[in-house]
Amino acid sequence: MTTVVCRCEDITEEDIVEAIEKGYDELEKLKRHLRLGMGPCQGKTCLPLARRILGRETGKSVEEMGDPTSRPPSQPVSFSLLASLEESEVDE
Repeated sequence: MTTVVCRCEDITEEDIVEAIEKGYDELEKLKRHLRLGMGPCQGKTCLPLARRILGRETGKSVEEMGDPTSRPPSQPVSFSLLASLEESEVDE
């Protein structure tokens, strides 16, 4: 049976274990390599699960792992808004 850890990016427990075996042994490295936490849920479900798997596979404690970098999603801007700006407003 396959255990899906990140539904947004379709990442399984096996994907995470394989990445750890390849040397991605920190939560930030796993996040960047596998795109954990980069889907619509922003890691609310998958990052805690990945942290547990990482701890199990490496023997690291939660304190040793630290927290991955958090970047809020950007806000889309419509072309009509950009087109309506004066040239001086764009340079700011």
